[in-house]
Amino acid sequence: MPARDSAWRDAAPIVIALAAILFFARLGTRALWASEFRWAEIAREMLVTHNYFWPTLNGHVYYDKPLGSYWLVIAATWLTGGMNEAAARIPCAVAGLIAVALVILLTRRLYDLRTGVFAAAVLATSFSFVFFSRHASADVETVAGELAALTLFLRYQHRPIGWWILALWIIMALTSLTKGLLGFVLPLLVIGVYSSFADGWNSFTGGMLLGSLSDRIGYALERHRWFFNWRTPIAIAVAASIYYWPFAISHEQTGSAKGLAMVYRENVVRYFAPFDHVGPIYLYTYVIFALMAPWSVYLPAALAHAHRANQEARTERDRDRFVLSFFWATFIFFTLAGSRRSYYLLPILPAAAILVARLLAEPLDRLSRTARILLKLGFAAIVIAVTVSSLAFLPPRLFMPDPYALLPNAPERGVLAVYWIGSALALCWALRRLTSARVFFATATVAWLFMFYFFVFAMPAGDAWRGEKPFAYRIRDLIGADTAALAFYRVGGPVYYLDLPHSVPTYESRRELDQSINTGATRWVVVRQRDLQILDVPAAVVAREAVFPWDSKEHRLNAMVLVRVGAPPAQESP
Repeated sequence: MPARDSAWRDAAPIVIALAAILFFARLGTRALWASEFRWAEIAREMLVTHNYFWPTLNGHVYYDKPLGSYWLVIAATWLTGGMNEAAARIPCAVAGLIAVALVILLTRRLYDLRTGVFAAAVLATSFSFVFFSRHASADVETVAGELAALTLFLRYQHRPIGWWILALWIIMALTSLTKGLLGFVLPLLVIGVYSSFADGWNSFTGGMLLGSLSDRIGYALERHRWFFNWRTPIAIAVAASIYYWPFAISHEQTGSAKGLAMVYRENVVRYFAPFDHVGPIYLYTYVIFALMAPWSVYLPAALAHAHRANQEARTERDRDRFVLSFFWATFIFFTLAGSRRSYYLLPILPAAAILVARLLAEPLDRLSRTARILLKLGFAAIVIAVTVSSLAFLPPRLFMPDPYALLPNAPERGVLAVYWIGSALALCWALRRLTSARVFFATATVAWLFMFYFFVFAMPAGDAWRGEKPFAYRIRDLIGADTAALAFYRVGGPVYYLDLPHSVPTYESRRELDQSINTGATRWVVVRQRDLQILDVPAAVVAREAVFPWDSKEHRLNAMVLVRVGAPPAQESP
């Protein structure tokens, strides 16, 4: 182990342990939220029906994502003793921890262990990475799989022809079974771009634009020997078989090819001809700063440093080119997509973390004037943010406009005080003698303490002001054994927390609902407040999803109510 690396060998497990605390601590305390319900409910229905090759959501097929991510949730139930919030989130927490470890390995191979430890700390304390590592989804699993593929490539890039190619394609296939074809696309894109530009722009343009056609083809083949060799067709065939077999079994059992049809719709149609989530083309130019907070304040300086004039040795330039290929290929790929949502850009975070680590691992005097100025401005933004965060100790009515002035006080004041005092001390220590290393350690302290307070304590405390889970439990209490008479009208309903052994009929038209009510099949209806007046039948509202003074009018109208139909209006239950 190089001398520079040996001094940091004990720091790597410490960073991984601190990341584990952020990702796993009180993981199941908070109720499920938004899209988490899909992963939890589909896995729950698989367990109820014992059909693990046909994903359903309230009884309706939901093949928008491959089966792998649901199977991981089901596997997690062996650890938790049943289907619950922790089981739904454990796969992403594990994937997040694997990604942090892989960033250390990848960055060490590019630079050194010190930079690898810095990069892992940046990634592990970036806001959206912590959020999605504690969130039931498949996004962090995609990131971990991509990092595994890229780490393997870097290990063997100087031996492009070998059986490691088979392992590369197997990793991509398994990754694609969690969220979709991004598991193939992203690693191939990054490796392809880097292989093309590893020797610089001049080499690429000279090889691809000058000379005879045979010379240019030869140049392309030589640059991409990792792909153009006789082992690749074998590897692709194995990967395709791994990816296809769940769909094949699903088709064999059901006679439906909807799984592959949804893969095409979600991965190809959505990219080229989006049917939803159409954000502006410039969306990611500012979204990345929210995704990577607080480290994003150093991203302009990191990019300026990485794009500096060629003053380093060629080996150093090649390493930077890999990270820049990783960053810009990912950014441009998602920018050119027709469908854009903020969290789609999550796979860029490891590249951004390495860039920031590369910056902060350099002494200030080795940075360009531009990079130094941007770094200091970024640190000033951290100081200002921590200072402003002291307002959290005050009642919101003193500084927030209506209706947010009605918000409750910040929860867990003791933990909040630990965050603020620890952050203030770290920043003061760095300001006494500003160096790149001190900026890193101070920012890492601020980031970890804030994430610990916010995700481990503040967000679970916020469940006191969320109504869906208590509303579902109230429904079960009121309807008792009459579960077959429950229906939803123009709402998905709190299906997961109802925990029913059967699906709940969902009606989109009044005619269908009226017919079900008239035949006596439906006696209880969950409907949004905005649609309540449409129910022109004798009914009594018997329970409401809780709303609070600071909720917007739109939120109040979307709140759910339980109606007992065929009964005269009565006093609502508390």
